[in-house]
Amino acid sequence: MDTITKLTDGVLEGDRRSLARLITLIENGHPESSEALKKLYPHTGRAHVIGITGPPGSGKSTIINQLIKHWRGKGSRVGVLAYDPSSPFSGGAILGDRIRMLEPTLDRGVFIRSMATRGELGGITEATGDIIRTLDAFGMDVVIVETVGAGQGEVDVMNVAHTVVLVVVPGLGDEIQALKAGLMEIGDIFVVNKADKEDVDRKVFEIMGMMGRDADKLENIHIVKTVATKGEGIPDLIEAIEAHYRYLRDNDLIQKMEEERSQRDMMKIVVNKIKDRVIANIGESNLKRMVQEMAQKKIAPLEAADELLRAMDPGSLRKQNAQSKSQ
Repeated sequence: MDTITKLTDGVLEGDRRSLARLITLIENGHPESSEALKKLYPHTGRAHVIGITGPPGSGKSTIINQLIKHWRGKGSRVGVLAYDPSSPFSGGAILGDRIRMLEPTLDRGVFIRSMATRGELGGITEATGDIIRTLDAFGMDVVIVETVGAGQGEVDVMNVAHTVVLVVVPGLGDEIQALKAGLMEIGDIFVVNKADKEDVDRKVFEIMGMMGRDADKLENIHIVKTVATKGEGIPDLIEAIEAHYRYLRDNDLIQKMEEERSQRDMMKIVVNKIKDRVIANIGESNLKRMVQEMAQKKIAPLEAADELLRAMDPGSLRKQNAQSKSQ
């Protein structure tokens, strides 16, 4: 039995070591990981995926720890993917807030994986969806994806999560402004954490004010005040999360979300395969020539793209090369 088959079977049998090793292969883009994902795919689609995003220092990791305690108390199994763009030597979240999530790692019903964004601007990586599905196939009832809110990152987490929780705190005047562009589109639940600080009500009014232009959105938005370090407001947050998931189920929206994600995933794979095939067919020397001609303004990018697509037909490429030699 080959290694990938062993790891795949191990994941389906609940072996944590197999899970960790397979996630590493997926994260590193190992070619054989695609075979494992094919076998795992029929066993997915059961987990509630929750995205938790917000600025550094807003208390996301502390909130996640509280959520883990709740769901484990109910017997649910929880997986966490914690993304952090900061250097492990900077003294940032990896050495700070995230240390609070070490306690549940001793629980066999919890699997926490700290992930590097590898320089990607979206706050999560291309492999995130595949890793979520791997945790789902492993038998996790809830999968939490934590990402630092930095603009596009919230949009990306929305593409992989059923429920998106945006965490903010009082006292950061520029915080809402920085998030304003995509705020109405991404948040299902807004958490004003550290609610024992001053200006907490002003922060709530700011959120409501930005939602005010969209009456339907405002009606369906949950705003929860918490003091996560003390567990205050956590029951309200849990109820909001579970109510949102019930709403999705009752209105057949989960199926719609899965169809949209499936289409995105399929097209992403198609684009990557076409790109690889085009480059393989046209060859490095031709590609370099085209880049040089574009830089010299001899051909436009659209013309170059058309030439690349014609390279999908090897016969067309041979004909083109023959014509070039005859000239």
